Amino acid sequence: MKAHLMYPERDFEPDRELPPQADALTQDLALDTLFGAMAGDDKFLLQIARTALLTAFDNSAEDVRYRQAILRDCLANAATIRELYRIALDAVGLEHNVYLSFMSKYPGTIMHRSMKLLQMQIDMLTRLRRIADSEARRFASEGFRNLFQLVRTEISDQYFAELNAHLKQLELRKGYLISARLGSLNRGIDYCLRQYPPLQGSWLRRLFQRKPPAYIYQLAERDETGATALSELKDRGVNQVANAIAQAADHITAFFAMLRSELAFYIGCIGLRERLGEMGADICFPEVDDPPERREDFQGLYDISLALTMQRPLVGNDLAGDGRHLFIVTGANQGGKSTFLRSIGIAQLMLQCGMFVPARRLRANLCDGLFTHYKREEDAGMKSGKLDEELGRISAIIDRLSPRSILLCNESFAATNEREGSEIARQVVRALAEAGVKLFFVTHLHDFAESLYLAPPEGTLFLRAERRDDGERTFRMLEGPPQATAFGRDLYVQVFAEASR
Repeated sequence: MKAHLMYPERDFEPDRELPPQADALTQDLALDTLFGAMAGDDKFLLQIARTALLTAFDNSAEDVRYRQAILRDCLANAATIRELYRIALDAVGLEHNVYLSFMSKYPGTIMHRSMKLLQMQIDMLTRLRRIADSEARRFASEGFRNLFQLVRTEISDQYFAELNAHLKQLELRKGYLISARLGSLNRGIDYCLRQYPPLQGSWLRRLFQRKPPAYIYQLAERDETGATALSELKDRGVNQVANAIAQAADHITAFFAMLRSELAFYIGCIGLRERLGEMGADICFPEVDDPPERREDFQGLYDISLALTMQRPLVGNDLAGDGRHLFIVTGANQGGKSTFLRSIGIAQLMLQCGMFVPARRLRANLCDGLFTHYKREEDAGMKSGKLDEELGRISAIIDRLSPRSILLCNESFAATNEREGSEIARQVVRALAEAGVKLFFVTHLHDFAESLYLAPPEGTLFLRAERRDDGERTFRMLEGPPQATAFGRDLYVQVFAEASR
């Protein structure tokens, strides 16, 4: 059986290798805060959240909509989802409750262990079937409808009856009935455990009827060699049955393990939604488009990691950027530009993996890769200067970019003087714009921003951090041309005025 709660026709890979840019994305977008809100102290939930968010770049629009429908069901039926998750956790943990002795390599021991495991798994399957019967009508998504239908079909009353009948027969209360053939040199081959023939007639008739002839060999009390040989014969006879029972138990365990992994993603989403709900923060399910569509249209988008840290709703931003793929962001220091850039990246990751996003409304196109180029601290090893380090990183990023990628640049190439940094930024940005890469570029390099404003590449939109006449920052990005000042004097006055009090 397959749960298929992450993809319509394939399994989720919880141990999938993360992309090369995963560490940079985690650092630059403050994703650890988001992961922590989804997982709490649960390391498994943390792993699933990281994998789901950072490996979602090959998802199609159909995959995203499929998950969104499932997530809507999860948010509407949180208690049922948590019960399903507890069942999956309990089922996966059953193996640890079965005693594994040093003799587990022997077929007889394997059969006994597997039968014990199967008997406990029947309880888990019964709990799962009970939920499928009682709660299925509350779910509308294709994923849950298919899962519950699968459970009712595959784990039917007949299935339970047959499984319990087989397990009862395999208790072998009458002993082992084994057949074999003579092979080369009169050695036994084709050992097979047989089912006892059904009893005929009444118990009184069977009591007095003549028993069929049989050859009997009785071991002496201290015949250790004979006992060992008899044990080996029993193991040969039950070998096929032991393998079959072990495979059946492993199959059920694998189903519950996959169900646990896929439900873990939605459990994290439920926990995140509850935290945001306590804060009164907005969320929405975004509209998605596949490339080559260029969509970037939202209202009330905010940085979810910062909101979780500050434990309160934040000022959201609006943008009408459909058809654009180059966004130059300038404006006052401490005006919220970096926060705005981070909100774009986090929303893209959440959109890619089928989650809700931190906004009142959002529509965007999917990408095949999200990259960040943020300024870094000075190299403590003194192996290279900051500019060399920046150029090396942007070169490695460009090697992995495609026209369907998104690149977020925050104060890139500011490690040198205005003239040199502007020229480097100008050439890199124009080349990426011509290639069709969607690029958000936050900068204080006025020469660079002004030159692009005077001769903008096709599909360019200029944004500026709003500053009121009295110096107040609203933390909102508005359309507007770059200015020759970042209003650093405001911060100087603020800092030294407070220090002089």
